[in-house]
Amino acid sequence: MSSKDTVTKTLVVAFFLCVVCSILVSGTAVILKPMQDENRILDRNKNILSAAGLYDSAIHSDSEVAELFSRFTPRLVDINAGRFLEADEALALGIDIVNYDQRKVITDPALSEALTSEEDLADVKRRALYQMVYLMEGNSEDELDTIVLPVSGYGLWGILYGFMALEGDANTVKGLAFYELKETPGLGAEVRNPRWTALWPGKKVYAEDGGV
Repeated sequence: MSSKDTVTKTLVVAFFLCVVCSILVSGTAVILKPMQDENRILDRNKNILSAAGLYDSAIHSDSEVAELFSRFTPRLVDINAGRFLEADEALALGIDIVNYDQRKVITDPALSEALTSEEDLADVKRRALYQMVYLMEGNSEDELDTIVLPVSGYGLWGILYGFMALEGDANTVKGLAFYELKETPGLGAEVRNPRWTALWPGKKVYAEDGGV
């Protein structure tokens, strides 16, 4: 057998191995996607509940998250119009309320807008035109107990994403939880330190003079 035939066979075998491996990887990704989506939603819901003071990983199990989260009503807000959008309006915009991800939305020119330097106090460059909020009713349908809002801001190495829970007055902080950050394990990661997050409940979003 000539060296040329050996090289050809080696290339053919390598090619087919690459094809088979690609198929296996693609197939695995497709099979695992529903599970990954479920885990992502579970993690998001945990953080929403944590911000609202309704979830503690040391006390609650994953199986309890769905029941706890069912107390909230997710609503999509048109930021510029200042109103809630109905499900059919969200669908027309191509927004999946269940799988909404603010990290992806702000990179979509159709669903976000650039901020001016005066507007961009958090140094995030863009903001979503539509944003999810999570509402928990109080003792009556006309009364709110808790409002959970997504928050984001630029840290030392990247944008931090989290949720802030407010009391029904929409001004008193109930809790804060960050679910994604690119900070160092030292000072930057202190935003997840329970001692630091415990400083937030009771703080006011707006002071009596209207200042933030």
